Amino acid sequence: MSQKLQVAVAGAHGRMGTVARQALVEGGEYCCGLSHTAESPSRIFTTLDELWRCSPAVLLDLTTQPGSYEISLAAVKRGIPTVIGVSGWTDEQRAELDAMAKERGVGALIVPNFSVGAMLMMRFAQEAARFFGEAEIVEIHHPAKKDKPSGTSRETARRIEAASGSAPAIHSLRLTGSLAHQEVIFGGPGELLTIRHDSLSRESFVAGMMKAVHAVVRLRGLSIGLESI
Repeated sequence: MSQKLQVAVAGAHGRMGTVARQALVEGGEYCCGLSHTAESPSRIFTTLDELWRCSPAVLLDLTTQPGSYEISLAAVKRGIPTVIGVSGWTDEQRAELDAMAKERGVGALIVPNFSVGAMLMMRFAQEAARFFGEAEIVEIHHPAKKDKPSGTSRETARRIEAASGSAPAIHSLRLTGSLAHQEVIFGGPGELLTIRHDSLSRESFVAGMMKAVHAVVRLRGLSIGLESI
């Protein structure tokens, strides 16, 4: 059985943060949280100094940019392994985080999507890109999602380009009634190949999230995606 960890959640009042807190509480691993609004019974604070005083073993960053960069870099500087479920990190920011994590001898893990199914969808798309010259991505999310296109679609596009040499177009839809859905459509002479993944509830992210939290303590430097663990 995995060792119990004390995990702090940044973005504790957000949709994903609330799901993460519940899962961590049920597993006896919730330490404290960071949010714009304090909540004493749940040990949710509004400043990093208050968070650090709880001595978390791992930080789970579920905020948004640009705050994610500042929060995660601050955690790594303190020698706290950090899992980041936030898109919008630039190559320069990733490089800085990697250098700091190596300097401090801790792990940092950026996960575009915590769903195991989404991880496999990206892997299958990268493999298919070796055999098809044309591809496009359609990603659909709930209207409250701030980034567009999604981090998952951008990572999928990056992998397809690496495999085929051609970057696919990304089409982003924000529709009420949806949560997180992505299709990768490949075209060839006389045929189409569609690889699709649907997250129907945020419960689909919990297993990958917990795996990431327990894996990051064994890492050094920056890793990307669930596949890396």
